[in-house]
Amino acid sequence: MSQTPTNDSTNQSWGGRFSEPTDAFVARFTASVDFDQRLAHHDIQGSRAHATMLARVGVLTEDERDTILAGLDEVQAEIEAGTFEWSVDLEDVHMNIEARLTDKIGITGKKLHTGRSRNDQVATDIRLFLRDEIDTVGAELARLRQGLIALAEREADTIMPGFTHLQTAQPVTFGHHLLAWQEMLARDHERLLDCRKRVNVLPLGAAALAGTTYPIDRHVTAELLGFDRPAENSLDAVSDRDFAIEFTAFASTLLMHLSRMSEELVLWTSAQFDFIDLPDRFCTGSSIMPQKKNPDVPELVRGKTGRVYGHLMGMLTLMKSQPLAYNKDNQEDKEPLFDALTTVQDCLKAFADMVPAIEAKADSMREAARKGFSTATDLADYLVCRGVAFRDAHEIVGQSVAYGLREGKDLSDMSLEELRQFSDVIEQDVFEVLTLEGSVAARNHIGGTAPDQVRAAAQRAREALAALSADRTQGGEG
Repeated sequence: MSQTPTNDSTNQSWGGRFSEPTDAFVARFTASVDFDQRLAHHDIQGSRAHATMLARVGVLTEDERDTILAGLDEVQAEIEAGTFEWSVDLEDVHMNIEARLTDKIGITGKKLHTGRSRNDQVATDIRLFLRDEIDTVGAELARLRQGLIALAEREADTIMPGFTHLQTAQPVTFGHHLLAWQEMLARDHERLLDCRKRVNVLPLGAAALAGTTYPIDRHVTAELLGFDRPAENSLDAVSDRDFAIEFTAFASTLLMHLSRMSEELVLWTSAQFDFIDLPDRFCTGSSIMPQKKNPDVPELVRGKTGRVYGHLMGMLTLMKSQPLAYNKDNQEDKEPLFDALTTVQDCLKAFADMVPAIEAKADSMREAARKGFSTATDLADYLVCRGVAFRDAHEIVGQSVAYGLREGKDLSDMSLEELRQFSDVIEQDVFEVLTLEGSVAARNHIGGTAPDQVRAAAQRAREALAALSADRTQGGEG
């Protein structure tokens, strides 16, 4: 049976007040069904709970409820099978589903909308949708963190140069560097789960903006849909998009972190650094230069970061001048949110697949760490421990570095006699701190570079991730 609008003169489900049909261009311009049909599953989910609640409070009979629920099952089956016919004339996902339901079950289908508006309906759909998507993002983020932690443990002893200003600063280990990435992602994970709390609030029952005169029970609907609570204020419930902005802000911060990681991966795979190797399946070649192996995955993730930033600015701008309550502007919230979600999920999947397969080139990393006088600070600390004031020690080490530059020698390559020309407190044991291994091992405190500290930090990170997952599960997923 075809989907027939309720008002033939205007060809709109809401056309009772209008005397002429909407202009064909305006109908296409204002329609959202081309993109909001992505919410179909969650629209039906919300409608099932709404019908169940209406029957529980006596607005619908049990037979009407059962008829509606059976009809919604049939509509969902058509959508999942790809046989559902979407109509721009019916504007959005809600009207398309309701019209098809009415086609199937008759006038009872028109009773489903009792006590609600498309305003609170779409706000509920987006929250249901985003809640599920957040759980998917969280699972991929956890998988990436697990991969980083495992790789960090594997590379806890692999020495590399640490940088400031992209200049060699002090020796660190590759495992320590990877755990710095993991710390970024741990904060992102907490932000994501915190955002989910504010997503998980029920707008349904706010109706258009002022609630409804029907004796609805919003706590019942919230419980059926797994929301923590109903929204407190009907005006805010239908017009709030803070939760979508907050997710897009999370996405922007996450992509900023992935972009920083990507930048380092791109540098490290270059011939100039030669620190790591990425598997061929995450790279491409050149159409003209046969020797090329391009790190396309991290480059593309780096590029997609600006795309997500744009969605955040678009969402903020969308909401900045809207008066209460609902406005048609809010239709523009879905496409940037949908694209931000897809982008984040794809980038996380790419990284979660790629990171465990990174191969460290330990010899290249170690050789790079030997350059640039990376143990100069260790020599200054050595002098301080022997009673030299730090500023004097800084001056002494600066002079020894200048000598090394002239002679083409690293500090660890100098003889004891050469070093003693700058300070007579220097003894043979200085070479214990001038070695790369001695340097990283000396920072044997929580958060330090010592390999044992790296392994301990990795274990704490693994336990924190497990606890986060356990709290998430025990807290009751919606």
